[in-house]
Amino acid sequence: MRYPDGGGLDAAERARREKVRLAAAEMIEAGASDREVAKRFRVSRMPANRWRRALAGGGRAALASKGAGGAQCKLSPVQVAGLEAVLAAGPAAAGYADQCWTLCPDRRAGAAAVRGGVHAGRDGCAAAPARVERAGPGPPGSRAGRGQDRQVAGGDLARGKRTAADLGAWLCFEDESGQGLRPPKGRTWGRRGHMPVVKVTGGHDTRASLAALIAIRPGRRPRLIYRTHRGRRGDGRKGFTETDYARFLDAAHQQPRGPVVLVWDGLNTHVSQAMRKLAAARDWLTPFQLPPYASELNPVECVWSNLKRSLANLAKQNIDQLTALVKTRLRRMQ
Repeated sequence: MRYPDGGGLDAAERARREKVRLAAAEMIEAGASDREVAKRFRVSRMPANRWRRALAGGGRAALASKGAGGAQCKLSPVQVAGLEAVLAAGPAAAGYADQCWTLCPDRRAGAAAVRGGVHAGRDGCAAAPARVERAGPGPPGSRAGRGQDRQVAGGDLARGKRTAADLGAWLCFEDESGQGLRPPKGRTWGRRGHMPVVKVTGGHDTRASLAALIAIRPGRRPRLIYRTHRGRRGDGRKGFTETDYARFLDAAHQQPRGPVVLVWDGLNTHVSQAMRKLAAARDWLTPFQLPPYASELNPVECVWSNLKRSLANLAKQNIDQLTALVKTRLRRMQ
């Protein structure tokens, strides 16, 4: 009740509580006990006794509202209005790639200094906008059910590890993902009483398909190798084909320079007859398939999780900008 909307009591609530205290003062002056005052105003005996002591020590003036607590805002009304305008315009208008107002990095302080002529710092920009905005809860997590949950046995994966050790090969995990122009929703700040809205482009027929491979070998530095593919509706398969995977694996093989034990999931392209022929033609490649619904056994899933979090509330307008940003984020992970 004290913090119903992310801040302290507003002026109306402070006036209401002051009225309650003054009404209690009348009962106390008339000789009512703490129990009677507490029962009348539906409070405990502790505040009733505190009101009695304040009334005895300073009169009714001691029960008057002292205004909002906490430090006083150091920004002038003009500066606060300028900061509100910057916040309302959004992070994209301030030159950021996504639509997230955060305190780390200190985006709001930088935007306020550039656009509004205000230098408030991290703490100042955290406190001043709190009068006009609040930190809302992030989007709830969800997990799609696929039939019944299954307990995964890692026997095949352990066998793949033993094979890699026996051959002195690189153990490589591969997985695919994709990202369209509709970004993942992330936690951000918004005006109090107004749900933050992420503006996205209406063109959603394009999608950037991603394939990544993590190569591991004892005594050697792990490697992250990736490829991107752009597909459009009506152009056949939007993702990677068997030929694309073969080219990707050939290019990846040029970096580790040795036998490769490949572990990937049961995607139809991975287990197709064409893919089996392409794998059989490469004597350095030994593929293994992960058990069904075993994404937690593939470390590449952590790469996608990190990437998707970094793309929250994206403000890109075309697939070229999206692809360039995805490559930049994956290059950082490398």
